[in-house]
Amino acid sequence: MTPRLRCLVPLAALPLLALLAYAFRTDPRAIPSPLVGRPAAAFALTTFDGKPLDLAAFRGQVVVLNFWASWCVPACYDEAPALESTWRASQGRGLVVVGVAIQDAAEASRGFIRRFGLSFPNAPDPRGKVSIDYGVYGVPETFVIDRRGTIRAKHVGAVTADTLRASAEPLLTESP
Repeated sequence: MTPRLRCLVPLAALPLLALLAYAFRTDPRAIPSPLVGRPAAAFALTTFDGKPLDLAAFRGQVVVLNFWASWCVPACYDEAPALESTWRASQGRGLVVVGVAIQDAAEASRGFIRRFGLSFPNAPDPRGKVSIDYGVYGVPETFVIDRRGTIRAKHVGAVTADTLRASAEPLLTESP
């Protein structure tokens, strides 16, 4: 190899190193969603206990829509208590939490619901249509929908009670 060619090889690696440096400095959960500011996609599912679950029935309330799976460890396990505590603390205040299990066996999902004592409505998305309509590419993902049915926030990864409070509380004061 000629001396000039030896100098070019390290120079060719510089763009790759710059790209990697940029990637390591960005937060993968901070991916902007094109759905924020748009109407939430309508859906109707059947909960694990056989009741109808229709997003339209919650119009006029703030909805925390969480996509999860029982095999999603540790993130879904970490956020389940925060979702349940938010649900319990917000009942009667115009906020509802809705869970949608995706790519999961029904019995495994039921076990997850029992394990965490989830009392908010949870339903399977057996054909994956709802998760596709919301552009879900992994679990957990959580959407906050205002009283008018507009998606106001999207969170990728496990949410905390503080995150839910910061996203949903301001929407409770808005008129429908």
